[in-house]
Amino acid sequence: MAIKRYKADTNTTIVNAFKADLKTRGTGSNAGKADVLETFSVYDRQATGSQELSRILIKFPIDDISTDRTNSKIPASGSVSFVLRLYNAEHSKTVPEDFKLVVAAVSQSWQEGVGLDLETYKDETKGNPGANWISASNSAPWSSVGGDYITSSEYVYEKSFSTGIEDLELNVSHLVEKWIAGTQTNYGVGIHLSAAYEAYFSGASGQNSGSVVFNDLGATKSYYTKRFFGRGSQYFFKRPVIEARWNDSVTDDRGNFYYSSSLAPAADCLNTLYFYNYIRGTLVNIPGLAAAGEIYVSLFSGSTENTELSGSKLLLYDGNVNITGGFVSTGIYSASMGITAAAMPLTKLFDVWHSGSNSGDRNRINGGTVYGTGSFLPTKIEGATAAAKPTYYLNITNLRNIYRKDETARFNLYIRNKHWSPTIYTIASSTPESTTIISSSYRVYRLIDGYNAVPYGTGSDEHTYMSYHVSGNYFDFDMNLLEPGYAYALKFAFYDNSLSSWVEQPDVFKFRVEDYEY
Repeated sequence: MAIKRYKADTNTTIVNAFKADLKTRGTGSNAGKADVLETFSVYDRQATGSQELSRILIKFPIDDISTDRTNSKIPASGSVSFVLRLYNAEHSKTVPEDFKLVVAAVSQSWQEGVGLDLETYKDETKGNPGANWISASNSAPWSSVGGDYITSSEYVYEKSFSTGIEDLELNVSHLVEKWIAGTQTNYGVGIHLSAAYEAYFSGASGQNSGSVVFNDLGATKSYYTKRFFGRGSQYFFKRPVIEARWNDSVTDDRGNFYYSSSLAPAADCLNTLYFYNYIRGTLVNIPGLAAAGEIYVSLFSGSTENTELSGSKLLLYDGNVNITGGFVSTGIYSASMGITAAAMPLTKLFDVWHSGSNSGDRNRINGGTVYGTGSFLPTKIEGATAAAKPTYYLNITNLRNIYRKDETARFNLYIRNKHWSPTIYTIASSTPESTTIISSSYRVYRLIDGYNAVPYGTGSDEHTYMSYHVSGNYFDFDMNLLEPGYAYALKFAFYDNSLSSWVEQPDVFKFRVEDYEY
């Protein structure tokens, strides 16, 4: 699971726009319960040089994010991206084009309120809870009309829009990490047109005048109206969220361990092995080994018939007989290594995970503590005389028809080349051989309308990359990301190096998510 979504818990729209009579401004109005949020700028409508603005305030449950980090449900700072996502709401009004929105941290607490009206601005707070253009709450005004925002560049983000109907997707990791650390209080963010696109106004004293915002570098044309769905929207996938994204894929090469070869760059000759410390079915850290402490791996030779390692430690690619491994996550450790061509005649290798780093045979591992032993069959890298045209057969071996909305499910893939032509043996293998795809990704879409509930995350965050181990590819998926009561489908894409692009596979795997009441 490499995606978690945190839905907004507070939002509203505040305005200084004129009401229908073009005499009274709606500065006292609140729209905290409206199912949409909007921002606009109108110039010259009520009178020559008149300014009318609308701004969005939105806040997210940072305490929930902090709790999830404490419970290791999301990674530490630097290993996760936090992306602000708001979704375009279609409407019948004019939509601005070629503009920028500013997302800036709010510097004061504010109230959501219970107003609904974004047309006539009749839902005024009048001393009741709720933020408006003049006041942050029923007990405190803004220090500047239109909201108080941190102006330091590290707390301000900009996003350009061309057509005006795009969604907002913005990496706000720096700000979220400040909120989590407590070095900046979480009052949410304000979203509005940047200064160059908000309407021009220049007061004689160079200050705000009443409800109007001083902006002598502003626009002398109108930009209206950009709408996003609010947290009260009936559309499950359209509600504003902060999306935590990270790559949690496990790349365990036990099933595709290659000897070093002159055909491959040195980096491609490295293989990563994993050790999983399961105690009664639960991953547990090795006692006495600090979470970030070192663990060592040594390799021993054997043949395909051997059931037990023998001899001395093998000399590895870097001239050592021990590889230093490290902590991955609770109960999981890994180490990267390579085997030189001198070891190529060996048909089976054994990896021993232990404490201590001194050399010697298996009986002299630091006097030591052996944590566990595994085995694998290394493969020789070979070239080809024809271009590869891979076509695969896919199956999810543990797919169920129905999943609960509150569960995290693991999907195991069986992948085989469709043109695979195995040698026929007199003794059949009980476990069919699976092809491992090194770069693979998944997406989830809703069957009824094809909506991409979880798109491919193959960009910089790599948050939908699949893991692999000796049994093939797999990934974990949090069903909370999906709206219950609907059927969904999984699709997969594999990266093709020869094409330098991702190729989506034709197979479709369907399932349903249910919200059980009992």
